Amino acid sequence: MSPQLRYEKVRKEFPSPSGPVVALDDVSFEIGDGELFCLLGPSGCGKTTLLRCTAGLEELAGGRILYGGKDFSVVPPFRRNIGMVFQSYALYPHMSVFENVAYPLRVHKIPRKEIPSRVSEIMELVGLPEVMDRNPSQLSGGQQQRVALARALVYEPALLLLDEPLANLDAKLKVLMRAEIRRIQKTAGVTAIYVTHDQPEAMSLGDRLAIMDLGHVRQIGTPGEIYSAPDNQFVAGFIGEMNFLDGGVESCDDRSIRIRVGLRQKSLALRRPIERPEEVVIALRPQHLHVSRACGEGCFEGIAQVIQFLGVSVRYHVLISDYGTPFSVEVDMPVPVEGISEGDRVSIDFRDADALAYSNGERIA
Repeated sequence: MSPQLRYEKVRKEFPSPSGPVVALDDVSFEIGDGELFCLLGPSGCGKTTLLRCTAGLEELAGGRILYGGKDFSVVPPFRRNIGMVFQSYALYPHMSVFENVAYPLRVHKIPRKEIPSRVSEIMELVGLPEVMDRNPSQLSGGQQQRVALARALVYEPALLLLDEPLANLDAKLKVLMRAEIRRIQKTAGVTAIYVTHDQPEAMSLGDRLAIMDLGHVRQIGTPGEIYSAPDNQFVAGFIGEMNFLDGGVESCDDRSIRIRVGLRQKSLALRRPIERPEEVVIALRPQHLHVSRACGEGCFEGIAQVIQFLGVSVRYHVLISDYGTPFSVEVDMPVPVEGISEGDRVSIDFRDADALAYSNGERIA
C-alpha cells in the first residue's frame, strides 16, 4: 500500500499562563492510499488535535503534513478536499436529507443536473435511499450518522476524517455502525482517519492503529500486532485487559532471560541482546493464565475471591498475598474449573511462550 499521507515531525503547542502546552511532540508516520487508519488513545493524548491539524483547523508549530508528496500544511482548509464526520452529526435541521447531502455539491459548484444522481448514488451506498425526503429529526441516531457520512463522501473527497462519530450511539447500534462505516469506506475507496478512545471500536474498524499518549505515538500496527505484541508497557496496559507481575532476573544471555515469578522460574526468548536488567515486569492476558485446585504446582497461590460467568469464559479474581505486597490477578478459563468455589485456595500458572516482559517500560521479551 503506497503512502498517501505523511506526517513529518508534526508539532503543536497551545498557550497557557505557565507556558506552552505541547499537544503533539514531533509526530511522524505514514498512512497508505485507501487505508482506514485509527488514532486511539486516552483523553488529552493529541488524537483530535492531529485530526484538526490534518484538516487545517489548527496551525502547526513545527513539522509538515504531506499529501501525495506535496506540503499540505500550506494549503488553506477549504482547498484540502477533505470530508469530515463529527460526533454531533452536524446536519442542518431545516433541510431535508436530500438537501443536506446535496449541500456540499452546491458549494463545490457541481452542475445542477448532476446533483440528483450523485445524491442518489451515495445514499444507495450508505443504505438509505428511501429517506431522502425526510427531515433529519425523523431519523434514528444511526440513520443520521449515515446521512452525515453520505454528505462527507458525496463530492468524492481525497481524505475522510471521522472524529468520534459513534460516541452518541447506544452499545448495540455502535457495533452495527462499526461494520457499516468500514463497508462504506472500503466501497468508496477513500483514505480515512478515524479518531476514537474506544478500544473495541478501533480494533474492529482499523486496518492499522496509532496508539497515542501525551502527544506521542507509542505504537503503530495492525489490530492483531497491537494486541498480541505491544511494544511498551503503556500500550500493553491500554489495549485490552492485562495482568502485570513483578519478576526477579535469575540469568540473562544473548538469546533468553530467566526470570523468577513467585514460586517458579520462567525462560523467555529475548527480542534482542540486552544488558541484564535489574527489574522486569511480566505481562499476561487473563486468557493466558491457568487456575487450578492443586496448590503448590503453579507460580502463585492465592484465594479465589470472585468467580464471574462472562458467557464465552469464566473469570476468576484471585488475590495473591504470600509474595510481598498483595495484588489481584484476573484469570479467564473457557469453562468453570471443577472443585473451585469463591474463597478456595488455588494455584495460578502460565506457559513461558504466552508471557511478555518489559524493562523500564519497553518490551524486551
